[in-house]
Amino acid sequence: MEFKTVFITGCSTGIGYTTAQVLKKRGYRVICSARKEVDVARLRTEGFETLQLDLADSVSIQQAVKQLDKLTDGKIDGLFNNGAFGQPGAVEDLTRDVLRNQFETNFFGTHELTNLIIPLMRKQGHGRIIYNSSILGFVAMRYRGAYNASKYALEGLVDTLRIELFDTNIKLCLIEPGPITSNFRKNAFALYKQNIDPTSSVHKDTYRAMEQRLQKQGSAVPFTLPAEAVTEKVIHALESKNPKIRYYVTFPTYLFGYLKRLLPASWIDVLLRKAQ
Repeated sequence: MEFKTVFITGCSTGIGYTTAQVLKKRGYRVICSARKEVDVARLRTEGFETLQLDLADSVSIQQAVKQLDKLTDGKIDGLFNNGAFGQPGAVEDLTRDVLRNQFETNFFGTHELTNLIIPLMRKQGHGRIIYNSSILGFVAMRYRGAYNASKYALEGLVDTLRIELFDTNIKLCLIEPGPITSNFRKNAFALYKQNIDPTSSVHKDTYRAMEQRLQKQGSAVPFTLPAEAVTEKVIHALESKNPKIRYYVTFPTYLFGYLKRLLPASWIDVLLRKAQ
């Protein structure tokens, strides 16, 4: 196996946690990160090397990379940029501060972390940088404007960086999942309650249905897959000699990837207006 040491952000639950488990069993040296100290402690008790990392905090990012550099002697074969969250709400109900908070983690923090890892990969002469994007990185669904925007921005940045790194042996991949089983909705509902006032919004009737979806146990939409479906793509991106630029995960991603190439934008809008 050419790539052995992988750093993963957002490992407390879901995709990050599952990927860490699978890669460790596969023989990788996995170094995890989590934002909350309680999650860092739990992961350590499970046998993972774990760093505290808050992607919304530049100091935290710099400290984590210094620790990572020391732990690995500067040898990081793979970076899986997985840490992110979703802020629900209609665009006109998103304040500047709420939108900025979404971008601090999903975009700016991921960007800063990556820029600190790239010199280590340049020095060793290779690396794989994998980003967990979303179907919402290329199609926009209503009441997810903050998350949509952060993932669209991320994809544009990654596409640019990939071209700029063409003459290195550092390869970049985007993974674009649709619905995946995780705590994503639970965390999103907490942010909705914190930052959106449905009583004063023109969207209050629609918010009622959205609240039910966010609180629903189990899969809220069809074609939901377990986190392992994303992990499979991460493994391919790490181990293939010629990894894909984009990896689709779940039927909706394949469907809308195809339809976006085939149909006029106005027709896509009609379909997306009907989606939950």
